[in-house]
Amino acid sequence: MRILIAEDEVATAKALKVLLEKAKYSVDIVHNGQDAWDYISAGSYEVIVLDIMMPKMSGLEVLSLIRKNNIKTPVLLLTAKAEIEDRVTGLEAGADDYLPKPFATEELIARIKALGRRSENYADSSKEAGNLILDGNKYEMRVGDKSVSLTNKEYQLMELFVLHPGYVFSTEHLMEKIWGTDTDSDIDVVWTHIGFVRKKLRSIGADVEIKTIRGAGYSLG
Repeated sequence: MRILIAEDEVATAKALKVLLEKAKYSVDIVHNGQDAWDYISAGSYEVIVLDIMMPKMSGLEVLSLIRKNNIKTPVLLLTAKAEIEDRVTGLEAGADDYLPKPFATEELIARIKALGRRSENYADSSKEAGNLILDGNKYEMRVGDKSVSLTNKEYQLMELFVLHPGYVFSTEHLMEKIWGTDTDSDIDVVWTHIGFVRKKLRSIGADVEIKTIRGAGYSLG
């Protein structure tokens, strides 16, 4: 299940990302409303978590854009505001759930899981590219009766490539998208994981591969 967390408190967002990735979810994090909308309009998520109080664009403004564009992904609002009228405003704007701060991380994860089960996108988490099937429920790739398991980061890489076939991603873009801007990892981690995924694609006889585009980055073709 792919989740977007828009939370302007960097430490909180990073902690939630770690917890959710341990639970085998694919997680993107952003720290302002404009970035949240950019990610939402360019990607596909099963659950969106929005902090109401964010710079550049509030969570409610992002939510309004989501619903105006007929995006039906379940949305969970996070906010320090706990008054009844604030909850009503969020729900009437199209939110599916509402969790005031401070909250227990266990409760947040439970609510995300519940929303994920309701998501239209979650009903079919398998994606295809050529003869390859990328299974988001099992975190594996399949070709016919051959399959191979993927780590969380490997799955996120393949999902990005499969969702955007032919698109050329720079190493820096992959680093930011998969590992985040606040990571302590070196950029070499991108090359290492692409090497792992390439070996796994070959091991199951996939007719697609991650190609190196000299001077530009990588593309699935």
